[in-house]
Amino acid sequence: MELSDANLQTLTEYLKKTLDPDPAIRRPAEKFLESVEGNQNYPLLLLTLLEKSQDNVIKVCASVTFKNYIKRNWRILSDAISIIGREDFPQKWPDLLTEMVNRFQSGDFHVINGVLRTAHSLFKRYRHEFKSNELWTEIKLVLDAFALPLTNLFKATIELCSTHANDASALRILFSSLILISKLFYSLNFQDLPEFFEDNMETWMNNFHTLLTLDNKLLQTDDEEEAGLLELLKSQICDNAALYAQKYDEEFQRYLPRFVTAIWNLLVTTGQEVKYDLLVSNAIQFLASVCERPHYKNLFEDQNTLTSICEKVIVPNMEFRAADEEAFEDNSEEYIRRDLEGSDIDTRRRAACDLVRGLCKFFEGPVTGIFSGYVNSMLQEYAKNPSVNWKHKDAAIYLVTSLASKAQTQKHGITQANELVNLTEFFVNHILPDLKSANVNEFPVLKADGIKYIMIFRNQVPKEHLLVSIPLLINHLQAESIVVHTYAAHALERLFTMRGPNNATLFTAAEIAPFVEILLTNLFKALTLPGSSENEYIMKAIMRSFSLLQEAIIPYIPTLITQLTQKLLAVSKNPSKPHFNHYMFEAICLSIRITCKANPAAVVNFEEALFLVFTEILQNDVQEFIPYVFQVMSLLLETHKNDIPSSYMALFPHLLQPVLWERTGNIPALVRLLQAFLERGSNTIASAAADKIPGLLGVFQKLIASKANDHQGFYLLNSIIEHMPPESVDQYRKQIFILLFQRLQNSKTTKFIKSFLVFINLYCIKYGALALQEIFDGIQPKMFGMVLEKIIIPEIQKVSGNVEKKICAVGITKLLTECPPMMDTEYTKLWTPLLQSLIGLFELPEDDTIPDEEHFIDIEDTPGYQTAFSQLAFAGKKEHDPVGQMVNNPKIHLAQSLHKLSTACPGRVPSMVSTSLNAEALQYLQGYLQAASVTLL
Repeated sequence: MELSDANLQTLTEYLKKTLDPDPAIRRPAEKFLESVEGNQNYPLLLLTLLEKSQDNVIKVCASVTFKNYIKRNWRILSDAISIIGREDFPQKWPDLLTEMVNRFQSGDFHVINGVLRTAHSLFKRYRHEFKSNELWTEIKLVLDAFALPLTNLFKATIELCSTHANDASALRILFSSLILISKLFYSLNFQDLPEFFEDNMETWMNNFHTLLTLDNKLLQTDDEEEAGLLELLKSQICDNAALYAQKYDEEFQRYLPRFVTAIWNLLVTTGQEVKYDLLVSNAIQFLASVCERPHYKNLFEDQNTLTSICEKVIVPNMEFRAADEEAFEDNSEEYIRRDLEGSDIDTRRRAACDLVRGLCKFFEGPVTGIFSGYVNSMLQEYAKNPSVNWKHKDAAIYLVTSLASKAQTQKHGITQANELVNLTEFFVNHILPDLKSANVNEFPVLKADGIKYIMIFRNQVPKEHLLVSIPLLINHLQAESIVVHTYAAHALERLFTMRGPNNATLFTAAEIAPFVEILLTNLFKALTLPGSSENEYIMKAIMRSFSLLQEAIIPYIPTLITQLTQKLLAVSKNPSKPHFNHYMFEAICLSIRITCKANPAAVVNFEEALFLVFTEILQNDVQEFIPYVFQVMSLLLETHKNDIPSSYMALFPHLLQPVLWERTGNIPALVRLLQAFLERGSNTIASAAADKIPGLLGVFQKLIASKANDHQGFYLLNSIIEHMPPESVDQYRKQIFILLFQRLQNSKTTKFIKSFLVFINLYCIKYGALALQEIFDGIQPKMFGMVLEKIIIPEIQKVSGNVEKKICAVGITKLLTECPPMMDTEYTKLWTPLLQSLIGLFELPEDDTIPDEEHFIDIEDTPGYQTAFSQLAFAGKKEHDPVGQMVNNPKIHLAQSLHKLSTACPGRVPSMVSTSLNAEALQYLQGYLQAASVTLL
């Protein structure tokens, strides 16, 4: 069956007929669908209907038919069942478990493995779900239906393995089943020890132990890289044993010595080939999890045992193998990711390192003593013939690192170290000499080890030694090895972020000043080395160097900005490294900030350098870069002190084009840029681009209609109100308020109300309290009173942010003291409650409650994949306070304004305050009056 419109139409007609109440029409349609389900593309036709049909009835019908089709075709479609099961199981598909268990009886292991794969995909989430009643209920349901059949299948499969011990193809299918059964055991036992598995522990553990010690020549593979079935099964059993040893140690105690012996034997007899890596790493992780449990301490106490573990397990698995060397040279990006970013979770080295840490928990002294001997002998071997024996030194450094590291974080390196290891002495004697050698390309692995040592132990090595290493690291930025120059850049970046006393950077710009020129030269040169043209570690180091050195980089800025611009132009052709791109724009922002702080007129030079590239990015619609370009342009425009240059005004109409606003990633940056236009050039816009004001308000209208972006709409509106000449927006004011009220009526959220409160108070400050009352009542009589009573008074406590609170305080003070209708109309009854709410805003904690249904608002209506907005830290906007000049302390301002009002109408204010304000609020108010040295008349 082709994927054609004609076939889709035929299928639609037959699906409709299956809903017909007349059996004479319905049954033939059902028979037809069953007869064609073996045809090629039949399931795809159903899925296409499911996706494209406009008719909901047909959609439901197609999904039910597809589900039934899958039930009849387990072998082919266990993956599809998993997808449906994740949605429907257990509530909407309660008989799924029964159907699965029934398939175990088929005897066909192709079918059985399909069922096991489906079960694994459904149950593996139990490994990481949070505990809840729903989860317990579901697991109990699964255990009641599945645990016994799974156990019986396990026993039967093991018997069949004996029966077919000489049949390679049968063994492959049976061992695939055993791997899946072992994975299911792990998932079903992860949350807690089920009663069934506790009662049947003998069966499972004896068989697991037997499988661990099994070796069938027919299952061995020639492939040195890819793990075979035997290795995968034993790896999973090591995981299962580690789970029981960690979580159910009392129940597992009597089986543990057997497993320790079996896994120990496995480790000392398994080769160094890559295909055994997962098995060896899981086996070592098992020992690591056992040795740090107080229950099992006695198994490791003997000095000979510790020596044996060190000699036979740890040292061999810390060796730098041919496969590691190959990755270091030919797949450096993956090597760096695993080594620096900690994704080496299943490597032998990482597991051996974890075992060292585990052993140190109870036996730190003896273990450090034994290992020190090994470290010394490895270093002696290296010294005899460095060019041949360099791997001995590599292992020694790794061993010292594992031994010394007790606790580590990505941000701070080692935070807790083994007191018995002299890290500084090792650094001076064995790390520095390698980094001081004149040839940066000699022994690249040892160079990388040395640099990583500085990175990891930067908090333990004294500052004076770190300072000595900085020029050496700068030198290694020239190394040919991608790993070496990347590590050098990363180490410099980490050192430059270290904090000393008073939270200032540990290294000052003055201390790094002697190296500035060579540092900047080598960093940018490193970007020209093969394989590093978009190296994010180097670009991050450039950004961090700018940030640390500040005005020390100004003499080099002309060269630096040229190089950054050229790089920007090159990568804009095909942006593929998000982190690199982000740090590049951060570095551009830092160049602008640092230079223009010293010389604001230099902004013109940056515009000349950047605008050509920016124009190309905008014209070619490089979506990933457009939000960044707008942020940098905002920074440049905000640096101008007078009117907007004509080059920006030419861009202004283009910023209002609806297509730009369709992309959510553009919105924060575009709003910020328009705010910069309004701050710097409101008069120019009012006089030379008045016809664009409706477009500007159109953008505001679009933004406030969205729950995700309404706050951005208010940012824009507040800038319009604050900066535009009043007469240029007079004709639009009423319409703005009507739009806001429509949104309040249709979809009132906490975020919208907070923004609305700030806006109306800013409006009140800008145009006066009477103007606010008149515009409300002009839309609908008595609207002003409703807004006070239903929104301002009950909701003002929700406003957050110092500037926002200040705007609201000054606005409400104006309503209380500069709005005549508040004193002599039906609105007067709201005067005291409004004052009470203002004192509450000053003195009560912020009301940060959010209704449950509003927690997921931000993920609304974003069509498909869109570039996300990434805020540039160094393009950050200074917080702007629109009432800063006018009011310093809003509490004093309230007291002074009330005093002024009481002078105009003596006797009224004290009586309104004393009769209606609660005692606590009255006490606070008296405090404000005293502080302002005024009284109410």
